[in-house]
Amino acid sequence: MRYAVLFPGQGSQVVGMGADVFAMRPDLLGSAADEVLGWSLASVCADGPETELVRTDRAQPALYAVAYALWEAFAVQAPHPPVAAAGHSLGEYTAHAASGSLDFLDGLRLVAARGKAMAKATETAEGAMAAVMGADLETVESVVAAQRKGGAQIWVANINAPNQIVVAGSQKDVALLIENARELGLRRVIQLKVAGAFHTPLMDLARHEFETALTGVEFVEGAFPVYSNLEAAPAADVAASLTGQLVAKVRFSKSLMAMAGAGVEAFVHIGPGDVTAGMAKRTIKGATIITVSSLDDIGAAAGELAVV
Repeated sequence: MRYAVLFPGQGSQVVGMGADVFAMRPDLLGSAADEVLGWSLASVCADGPETELVRTDRAQPALYAVAYALWEAFAVQAPHPPVAAAGHSLGEYTAHAASGSLDFLDGLRLVAARGKAMAKATETAEGAMAAVMGADLETVESVVAAQRKGGAQIWVANINAPNQIVVAGSQKDVALLIENARELGLRRVIQLKVAGAFHTPLMDLARHEFETALTGVEFVEGAFPVYSNLEAAPAADVAASLTGQLVAKVRFSKSLMAMAGAGVEAFVHIGPGDVTAGMAKRTIKGATIITVSSLDDIGAAAGELAVV
């Protein structure tokens, strides 16, 4: 069965995540990782507290590392390699590490720098994000475009699945959209627990800071293509694509559709939670959807993928 692997982004973190992979791979997730980060990865994941783990500069490296270690364990038992990969926002870095196009520790340095830059940008330009329920992309784009004409700072930030759109912008303008949703033709808009307008022009400061972190990092040809959130296709220039992703919408459902169009029959979520599995299920009807969120899930997942 031709399959793609999917990796989660920020928001999937939970205190206690990855206990099984930390026990299995202390070499990968121990002192070497801590030296890169300057803090204890194992301690923050195991003990939190939640207020610490949800911080952008903590959550991103933690999710990247845990998902990658789980991928390594999965890859050993999988009947054959995937034909493609994608990650939701931060997860795109895990996808590159999984493909071999990015060294794991280089990737850890990058996501640590990314998290710090995004956290700093939120202090300069306080923002918010909200999920729009039951509205198609064209409708949401039209609504936020009209709001911007009136001076608002609000954009579509994530295209996750059909009728699953996330908008982001200034705190004031997101609050106004939530308050006036029905009058604007939107059934329901729910604020997300995210302290920033990620994937919008309000992250421009983060983009400039992150460009410095990318200097000297080498991307090579991976074992399988990684679909970019920016282009919804494998990027010709990975560094430019990752930088652009900070200020542009995440086109995850379009990536899923592009992979399905290229012959992918199954999608395997690898990492904490099951968010990308849910997005794939909503986007690609009839595809096989598998979730690997712990070492215990790997055997059954490998068996299902072995079916011709």
